[in-house]
Amino acid sequence: MFKIRIMTELTNNITMVSNNIFNHPWIPNLDESIIKEMLSKIGIKDISELFNDIPNDIKIHGELRNIGFDKILSEYELDHIARREAQEIKTTDDFLVFTGGLCKHYVPYVIESIVSRAEFYTSYTPYQPEISQGMLQALFEYQSLMADLLEMDVVNASMYDGSTALAEAVLMSLRITKRKKVLVPKLINNEYYEVLKTYLEPHSIEISKIEYDTNTGLIDLSDLKKKLDEEVASVYVENPNFLGFIEEQVDEISDIVHENDSLLIIGVDPISLGVLRPPGKYGADIVVGEAQSLGLGLNYGGPYLGIFAVRDDYKVVRQMPGRLIGMTTSLDGEEIGFTMILQTREQHIRRERATSNICTNEALCALSVAVYLSLMGSSGLKKIGIRILKNSHYALDKISEINNIEAPLFSSSFFKQFPIHFVGKDVQDVNKILFKKGILGGLPLQNYLDGFANVALYCFSEVLSYEDIDYLVKVLKEVMLD
Repeated sequence: MFKIRIMTELTNNITMVSNNIFNHPWIPNLDESIIKEMLSKIGIKDISELFNDIPNDIKIHGELRNIGFDKILSEYELDHIARREAQEIKTTDDFLVFTGGLCKHYVPYVIESIVSRAEFYTSYTPYQPEISQGMLQALFEYQSLMADLLEMDVVNASMYDGSTALAEAVLMSLRITKRKKVLVPKLINNEYYEVLKTYLEPHSIEISKIEYDTNTGLIDLSDLKKKLDEEVASVYVENPNFLGFIEEQVDEISDIVHENDSLLIIGVDPISLGVLRPPGKYGADIVVGEAQSLGLGLNYGGPYLGIFAVRDDYKVVRQMPGRLIGMTTSLDGEEIGFTMILQTREQHIRRERATSNICTNEALCALSVAVYLSLMGSSGLKKIGIRILKNSHYALDKISEINNIEAPLFSSSFFKQFPIHFVGKDVQDVNKILFKKGILGGLPLQNYLDGFANVALYCFSEVLSYEDIDYLVKVLKEVMLD
C-alpha cells in the first residue's frame, strides 16, 4: 500500500511537471502537447484515469511534503512508516484459502533460499552462455525434470504463464500445418481464451468452441468430430479441465484429432501428474500449462511460469518458441558445458521472422520449479496428489449434504477442485460472509463462463486439513440457513 501511494504521487508529479513547470531533459514525452496527444489516442483525458483501479482512499492527493515527507528520512524511519501503513494488509496466510483456478499450494522454504542467491538473481536471463554456466545448468535441469514429468521429449524455459503458453502453442500449430482454424473447449478459462484471441487477432484465425456433455462436463466427442475439418490446425484439450474434471476420453480424442492430421495441444495442471497419466502417454503433440502449483506460490497473480513441451520431431522442434538449453562437452571430452541452442528462432537474431517475440525469461520461476521437483521426486508428487484427491473428495461428500447447495454439478471424476451452485444465494454475498470468518471462498464462475450464475469453483489442495474443510462446511451451513 505504501508503495502504491508513492508511485501514485510520482505520477501526479509528472502531471504537474507537464503543466508548464519544466520538461526534464532525461525523461521523454513530458511536453504537454505530446501528453495530450497520447491521452487522446487511448481515449482518456487525464493521466490519473490510468489509476482508476486504485481506491481513492489509498492515494495521496497533493505533494509528499504535505504529509510529513519534508526531510530526508533514514532507512529505519522509512521502514517504520511502511510497517505502520501496512498494518491492515492481509495475506493468504491469514485465511483458509479455498479459491479455485490458481490454488494455494505449499512452497518449501528452501526454494526462496536458493533462488535468492546472488548467483541466480544476477543472471536470471542469460543471453551469453559463457558467463552464466550455473544458471544454464539449472535451466537444463528444469527442462529435464519437466520432460520426465510430462513424458515429452523437448521442454523450453521461457514462457510467461499458462495463457501465453497456450497462445504460442496455437501460433506454432498454424506455422506447422499452414491451416487457419483452431478448436478449444467451451469450458476453457475465459482469461486463457481472451489471451488466445488477442494473440490470434492479427492472423485472422477462426477459433471455434467444442461443446461439452452436460452430464459429465467433458468434451462432446460428436461435436468435436463435426467441427473437425481440413482447416483445423490444432485442438486444445485440458486435463484436468478448468472446472477440475478429469478428461477420461483423451485416448479417443487423440485418435480423432490425429486422423484429421491436426495437432493435439494438451493443457495440464502439473501437480496432478503424480496420480494421472502424463500427456506424452496419450499422443500429445504440444503440452502447455501453468507451473504455479510446483513451488511458486500465489505471488499476487504473478510472476508465474508457462509450461511448453513438444514431441521429438524436427519440424515441430524447429517451430518451438522460446529458449532451449543444451549440454555438450569440450573437444577433449573432459568437461561438460551448457549453452543456448536453436537461438535462430528468437527475435534478437531473426527480428520479425522469429517464431515468437518473447523478450524476457521466467528463469527464476523455472529454477523454483526445478528445486521443487528435485525435492519432491516421483514418490513425493504421488503423495501430494493422493492427499489432494482425498481432500477434494472428502469435501464433496460433506458439502453435498448441505441444504440449497448443489454439488457435484457433473458426474465425472475430478482432481483438486469442483464447482458448487448456491441455490437462492449470491456467490459474492456468500464470499463476503466467508471472508469475515477467515475464509477465502470459491472463484465466482459467472465472471468466467456463461451459464454459471451463482456457481463458485472451490479448490482443496494439500495445504488444507480435514479440520479446515469441516470449518468451511460449518460456516457454509450457517450461511445457507440464514
